[in-house]
Amino acid sequence: MVDMDTKKTPLYESHVAAGGKLVEFAGYSMPVQYRGIIDEHKKVREAVGLFDVSHMGEFFVRGPKALDFLQKVTINDVSKLEAGQAQYSAMCYQNGGIIDDLIVYRFADAYMLIVNAGNIAKNFDWLLQHVEDGVALTDDSDDYALMALQGRHAEAVLQDLTKIQLSEVKFYRFAEGDVAGRKAIVSRTGYTGEDGFEIAVGPNDAEPVWQSLMAAGSSYGIEPIGLGARDTLRLEMKYCLYGNDIDETTNPLEAGLGWITKLDKGDFIGASVLRKVKEDKPKRKLVGLQLTDRNIARHGYDILHDGVRVGVITSGSLSPSLGYPIALGYVEAELAVPDTELIVQIRNREASAKVVKTPFYKKPY
Repeated sequence: MVDMDTKKTPLYESHVAAGGKLVEFAGYSMPVQYRGIIDEHKKVREAVGLFDVSHMGEFFVRGPKALDFLQKVTINDVSKLEAGQAQYSAMCYQNGGIIDDLIVYRFADAYMLIVNAGNIAKNFDWLLQHVEDGVALTDDSDDYALMALQGRHAEAVLQDLTKIQLSEVKFYRFAEGDVAGRKAIVSRTGYTGEDGFEIAVGPNDAEPVWQSLMAAGSSYGIEPIGLGARDTLRLEMKYCLYGNDIDETTNPLEAGLGWITKLDKGDFIGASVLRKVKEDKPKRKLVGLQLTDRNIARHGYDILHDGVRVGVITSGSLSPSLGYPIALGYVEAELAVPDTELIVQIRNREASAKVVKTPFYKKPY
């Protein structure tokens, strides 16, 4: 049931018209599914699908000290970005706990941060606490609608609607131009493990661009895709979901995000604690698990080894692509080795599981 006070994205009417099952998510009325999670998941893996992700937040950072500011508040090395390039990163508290994961875009004269919907207010307040002279920070979330076109046919669908040469927009790069005659920022990013693009437009342009994408993709069988399939797609890739796999109680090194944690870039918030974690080695690690039969491990379920609790499940589902149950969970570091046999406590019964290499799924093209 959706509360009357729940916000609506500019694409709300499209979701209703398409028969989307709407739920409250991060304060917004969002489609959890249309035709069904498994069918929608397979559509993205096998062809192309279109997501509404307009609930995400967009902040802009400008000014002569913008780079110094972002170097201080994020864990990746923003100085490595060229104009037209994007970067996956995170922000941490002083104790190394994760505030949020995000994407940093570098424009010629500004930076844009795309943050998780449920963390917009928290993130903005925290960033404001660290703003200094020479930095202008604005929350422009209401000025953008965001769509994710994902799947192996995404480039072919989008190229029909834009003069941007998409073949030249490499992974984690972006370009500004028109899509279906509307001003847009087009980035080769996404959270599904497939090729694809995220398209940011003004709120009034969202509906016509959405309809144009659906029409252009009709010959490829395009469908609108809900949050349910977005979750199973990212899980198959071991992409972390804030609030499940990462939060203020987890640090990026134990979460497998050491590759975006640039401890040698200079000082940043949380750096001293994270250097100590790296030196001492994390005591637990986020691992992929494969379960037997049809046992679905849910967030919060205990992980056991020799009858002793050694960890906790953070995300779990049946994998539509692989046909068996998969999960993510934190376990004691010495158990985070592929083929380690574990037990997941599923209510009043025990289910066998083993640690497996991730990502669970690899795209075949």
